[in-house]
Amino acid sequence: MRFLVTGVGGQLGHDVLNELDKRGYEAVGTDILDEVQSSFPYVKLDITDESAVSKAIGMIKPDVVVHCAAWTAVDAAEDEENREKVTAINSNGTRYIAQAARIADAKMIYISTDYVFDGTGERPWQPDDRNYAPLNVYGQSKLDGEMAVSGLLDKYFIVRIAWVFGKNGKNFIKTMLNVGRSHDEVRVVNDQIGTPTYTYDLARLLVDMAETEKYGYYHATNEGGYISWYDFTCEIYRQAGLSTKVTPVTTAEYGLSKAARPFNSRLDKSKLVENGFTPLPTWQDALSRYLIELKED
Repeated sequence: MRFLVTGVGGQLGHDVLNELDKRGYEAVGTDILDEVQSSFPYVKLDITDESAVSKAIGMIKPDVVVHCAAWTAVDAAEDEENREKVTAINSNGTRYIAQAARIADAKMIYISTDYVFDGTGERPWQPDDRNYAPLNVYGQSKLDGEMAVSGLLDKYFIVRIAWVFGKNGKNFIKTMLNVGRSHDEVRVVNDQIGTPTYTYDLARLLVDMAETEKYGYYHATNEGGYISWYDFTCEIYRQAGLSTKVTPVTTAEYGLSKAARPFNSRLDKSKLVENGFTPLPTWQDALSRYLIELKED
């Protein structure tokens, strides 16, 4: 199989290429950047340019498109001057890729988010739940992307993830480590509940999926139980050997975010096992491996 991976300058796209390299697959990476470090061929691509997307996918002729490129700055998406760009990338860009994938008869893997739901209640969201109600611009744009993929294609995997961390980019763990090394105390919300996703582990699962025809909606975060951002921070500092005091606060008390966040980001992942996929390791184990990876960097 030949793969095309978008967003290879980011955390997940970078790890997907590495996983494909391990398995000996042929792949081409794309991003908006002038260049990225990769052992695979690279094509600079603006996914908001419909003709450029059509031309690139028509030229590469992939069997599988793994669409990792996205606007992910959740708070910045709320700014009026950014909203059109967010829609252009997450909604329109995804539709252009799906259109080209259909013409190429390629499978498509689209990375979505828990933010497509309203985050109410405590019941874990099921992959096939359709009671969408995004709380913010980012969530709506990702939902629009989902609708484009499912509306245009039959051979698709829509994979919702949450609380993402990986080596190649910014994330919550890196931020907390920096704050923990420079402050005696940090305030972290304890009323938003979910599970982290390590891109290294997720990349393995995505390639596993591409090797099948078990299409549909999936949820994929690390195992290990549902936690709050406060719980996550405590474990980050414990494993990193930091003595920084972590003070739990409510989202209302924290009060710094422009974008509304879901309180319930619990994603039910049982469909993975039901369809024969190996779940991701526990988030505690993932964190341990990630901290080692950061030290070796």
